[in-house]
Amino acid sequence: MRHGGSILSDQLVKLGVCRVFSVPGESFLAALDGLYDSGIQNVVCRQEGGAAMMAEAYGKMTGQPGVCFVTRGPGATNASAGVHIAMQDSTPMVLFVGQIDNRHTDRETFQEVDYRAMFGGLAKWVAQVDHTNRLPEYIGRAFRVAMSGRPGPVVLALPENMLSASADVPDLRLPEVLHPMSADVTQAIMHALAQSLKPLVVVGGPHWSREAQAHLQAFAETQGVPVAAGFRRQDYMDNHHAHYVGDLNVGVNPKLAARVRAADTLILLGTRFGDIETQGYTLIDPAEPAKTIVHVHADPDELGRVYAPDIAVAATAPTVLKRLADAAPAGNWADWTSDARADYEAWVTPQESPGDLKQEEVIRWLSDNLPADAILANGAGNYAAWLHRYFVYKQYGTCLAPTSGSMGYGFPAAISASLEHPDRTVVCLAGDGCFQMTCNELSTAVQHGARPIVVVMNNGRYGTIRMHQEKTYPGRVSGTALANPDFAALARAYGGHGEVVTKTADFPAAFARAQDAGTLAIIECKVDEEALATGATLSAVRDAAMKR
Repeated sequence: MRHGGSILSDQLVKLGVCRVFSVPGESFLAALDGLYDSGIQNVVCRQEGGAAMMAEAYGKMTGQPGVCFVTRGPGATNASAGVHIAMQDSTPMVLFVGQIDNRHTDRETFQEVDYRAMFGGLAKWVAQVDHTNRLPEYIGRAFRVAMSGRPGPVVLALPENMLSASADVPDLRLPEVLHPMSADVTQAIMHALAQSLKPLVVVGGPHWSREAQAHLQAFAETQGVPVAAGFRRQDYMDNHHAHYVGDLNVGVNPKLAARVRAADTLILLGTRFGDIETQGYTLIDPAEPAKTIVHVHADPDELGRVYAPDIAVAATAPTVLKRLADAAPAGNWADWTSDARADYEAWVTPQESPGDLKQEEVIRWLSDNLPADAILANGAGNYAAWLHRYFVYKQYGTCLAPTSGSMGYGFPAAISASLEHPDRTVVCLAGDGCFQMTCNELSTAVQHGARPIVVVMNNGRYGTIRMHQEKTYPGRVSGTALANPDFAALARAYGGHGEVVTKTADFPAAFARAQDAGTLAIIECKVDEEALATGATLSAVRDAAMKR
């Protein structure tokens, strides 16, 4: 006989879970007790949103479900931000939510929430385990659903009376999952490629690995085709590679956008090819694409969801690439590819921004000087445009960023990365607004020995919203200004290293001191308020809007 918390932790051990992220609550005391001698590290966080983001980042890095425990009611609502990221980013994750005693359901008991209703549109599957002896069944299914097809988050509600009760039940069984693929798939894709005059490969989505990166690069080299990365999937291919031509992000290179329009064949590998990649579905008309589309995705429901493909393959992109890497050359697209590469190289040449501290030079220095395996984490905001335009990613597993556009993500993700890879350099790039959404996790980092270096770009405002404000209501600043703390002093208050940089030339030495500190560090970069976006100043945007 074991109590529910012990049964739960035993299943996690069998599933290979080595770390969970949590904010404790009395609703799942038995689960905490089960973790006590399980050998699983419990990273205790300061707010459930940060805990869920750390779990999501773990899932993104490892390809295995990130696990998070939160309490009922407010705990679950706080964690929903991380669940939303996992859903939009196709990241495997399992969120365990402590729940009220199920004998008092529908009485509006203290902190009672119907989690099926609450998370129904945010998660792949939501369930409540009402019987202790069914815990292995539900947990096994939760992990399978989180990993199957298009990966994503699963939410399991755990009534406290169910968790504290005992049962005699065997542990779950782990099935062997096979992923066969017909040789006909490779032939169909290669035939479509051979008919093309202007092909473009777009990669993204889940299931990626260093092996997949190697296969992608081999395929690109053999066929001589250009490869673009989906939104915030830039580490799927070495950006130095001659066939890498940029990424389809919010501030896309206009020449790459034009190339998507001009392509007569799109080979979409793993990516959903959604809103951001298509610039709000404007680069290609969903009703009349006017080009051949080959779409490879693990979830059959994603094939034809927006764009009807000519060839639809329900398989993971790495599985298909393993075959494509060995395919014989199908044509010659050397000029088309070299022109696309030249456009990319021109795009990543820094454009000077106003002020003594220039973000483009800071990012270029980081790109040129960090180890190839350094992990870069960020959230959302205009500051990230400098990172995604000017940083050159060299290998897979170095880009941790939310395709959901969630502010506050970068710092929890950096903590998770530092715990998972303590031997690697982890840098969080954050805006002043973005960082303050989760900076309470500084104490989590210190408690558990995480050592990310946080570079805060401080311009005293919510920069992205200010940009759109100036474009729409020029000169009428409302609700976007920030009163900020001394970020360097904040780092020192938590026992970390902190300093302020006001000039570009001072950044390298400041970064070296942060590395030498051997603890978490914050480098606060004072940014000129005129530096609104890459290639755009506040005054220029405002003046252009006033002339309209």
